[in-house]
Amino acid sequence: MSSQIVRLSIQGMGCASCVNKIEKNLSAVDGISSATVNLVDRTARIEARPDVLESNIIDAVESAGSYHAKILLTAADESTKRAAEQAHLNHRIKQSVLATLVGFPLMAASMLSALPSLNEQGIWIGIGIISLAVMMYSGAHFFQGAWNGLKHKHTSMDTLVAMGTGVAWLYSMFVVLVPHFLPEASRHVYFEAALIVITLVNIGHVLEARARGKTNQAIEKLLSLQAKTARVLRDGKEIDIAIEHVLVGDVVRVRPGEKIPVDGNIVEGNSFVDESMLTGEPMPVSKTKDDEVIAGTINTSGTFLYTAIRIGADTTLAQIIETVRRAQSSKPDIARLVDKVAAVFVPVVLLIALCAAMFWWLWMSDVTLALVTSMSVLLIACPCALGLATPISMIVGIGKAAEFGILIRQGEALERASHLTTIVLDKTGTITEGKPQLTDMITAENSSEENALKLAAAVEAGSEHPLAKAVLEAAQAKGLNYPVAEAFEADVGGVSATIAGDVVLLGNLAFLRQKNIQVDIHWLNHAENLAKQAKTPVFLTQHDQVLAMLAIADPIKKDSKLAIETLKALGLKIIMLTGDHQQTALAVAQAVGLHDASQVISEVKPDEKDALIAKLQAQGEIVGMVGDGINDAAALARADVGFAIAHGSDIAIESADVVLMRSSLTAIPAAIRISEATLRNIKQNLWGAFIYNTLAIPIAAGLLFISMGLLLNPMLAGAAMAMSSVTVVSNANRLRFFKP
Repeated sequence: MSSQIVRLSIQGMGCASCVNKIEKNLSAVDGISSATVNLVDRTARIEARPDVLESNIIDAVESAGSYHAKILLTAADESTKRAAEQAHLNHRIKQSVLATLVGFPLMAASMLSALPSLNEQGIWIGIGIISLAVMMYSGAHFFQGAWNGLKHKHTSMDTLVAMGTGVAWLYSMFVVLVPHFLPEASRHVYFEAALIVITLVNIGHVLEARARGKTNQAIEKLLSLQAKTARVLRDGKEIDIAIEHVLVGDVVRVRPGEKIPVDGNIVEGNSFVDESMLTGEPMPVSKTKDDEVIAGTINTSGTFLYTAIRIGADTTLAQIIETVRRAQSSKPDIARLVDKVAAVFVPVVLLIALCAAMFWWLWMSDVTLALVTSMSVLLIACPCALGLATPISMIVGIGKAAEFGILIRQGEALERASHLTTIVLDKTGTITEGKPQLTDMITAENSSEENALKLAAAVEAGSEHPLAKAVLEAAQAKGLNYPVAEAFEADVGGVSATIAGDVVLLGNLAFLRQKNIQVDIHWLNHAENLAKQAKTPVFLTQHDQVLAMLAIADPIKKDSKLAIETLKALGLKIIMLTGDHQQTALAVAQAVGLHDASQVISEVKPDEKDALIAKLQAQGEIVGMVGDGINDAAALARADVGFAIAHGSDIAIESADVVLMRSSLTAIPAAIRISEATLRNIKQNLWGAFIYNTLAIPIAAGLLFISMGLLLNPMLAGAAMAMSSVTVVSNANRLRFFKP
């Protein structure tokens, strides 16, 4: 049975342990084959059978804890999600403000020794009740999350904050109500500490959310490309309708400056279309009748009519958005390792906090130190920093790649691209344009270029060979009217036809020899020189005499040499694969800077490319394969990272890990550099989170108090925890300014 993709918006997630819980619950639902939760943008991507009920999916999320889930179907749902997130952010700000208004005056009074004596029990009971009320409003989400986690036998960051602040309040009330049960040195209240911690953690969440909002600008830009309405022809009239109501087959009018609403083919008019937001190509592209136009691109000049061929989720723009989202939600190996650590992180922290409290209470007989150290351990430990370290960098990195016309289809590919050692390039359509052109004509003394081209076009008019297309296009470009050919015959290496009673042949040297036509040495010399330039010589004969030689070549892309030089500068080994004969392959290789014959593998059959990739991998190479044709699909799938040219075959694109929206090879080194920068950023985040927790937790437990008499204040612990997440998010956002 086929599967469907379901996207969920999830509110209430706080750290990596939340991700693990929700993924586990979703994966347990019958009919769901995969579920990936994204902590950064608070969504889940689920692959499920069509018969799985949406209510079952939502129940699976909400039964994991205090989470709220909603299915995302349309652009309106996305807007609603963003509005809900902004409302949630505004509420957090209000919670922070109230806790600040109560907590900071208490802290200031404590520092100035302006608080009433503990003997004034009534006042302190009032302060305790007010503090509790503020905690229940400003920190309700922590206590609710901790309680739901307890019911479901799970722990999270909410558990740590709720326990830390809750214990502080309970201990303070104990001191207020029955102070005589405690030694005089331990009679301290921590109402202000509980409130300030809640304030700081909430402020940290607000700063983190705002920073996270910047990480997904690539998706926001892509979404902003979608037109809201379309002008269609219905019953002979032009009417504006919502884009959701456009049907396949509708004729759509686009005026200058308007976004193209859906994919289609032009039926009337011409224009220049700005495709830079999708391909990264800065120059507008000329579009005329029968050319395809893509949703989200901008019509810059003329007006035209076109027929809708892909609408809604089937448009190229919608597919790009889905590809980016899928890649951002996927988890590379490093992220899976972090998830395993995060799953046990909170229980380990709780155990450390308990051990610290027991040590200071039982061994050192100091209740105050037991309370302060356990609170500090609970508050300073930060599972959020660990949980965000990988996904936030992946989201920014994949978004950055999309800005340069590089669509990464799997997150693992972004990780692997930085480790590549060898790049294998298909020649035709990858290094070259893949569109043969007539480049040279050499004529006999008794002929002219115009006459020779007319005869060649007349013969080729009946052929479907790619070389025939090059000849016909050259004749059409010069506006030549060529005669009608009769008795057309195609043979291996050439074609023949009768024109005005004369037999005209067009083909290679072997074809002419098969027809017993003698070729003078000077023609052979010309043919050899052209072959050295990666051009295919084609002979035109009439009356068994050579009239002209046509040179047809597949032009090398303008920036192929620069791209290959850049790849070599990155330390990569470059290999060119082609089915062409060796002389042509070596000529192309020389032209793009591949001077070593060992870097060129010619006369390769389509089914041999896959085996060559496997052979390189067996030699220890980490291989990237770049191709565009159906015959490249197996090799693209076999490679460690497959790069497909977007203008190539659909099968090649589906087999690849990375899709290049432009046909330029310069996108390959750009993709590798983005991969390296992203992986470097992930490692910085992980090391930062690891070092932070490794150093902070022992200090919070009182390690420095033993040797230096220094003790960490719980309020500082809460502030440090809040800022550690903000630091991770801010570091990931640096990738937004990276230029490959």
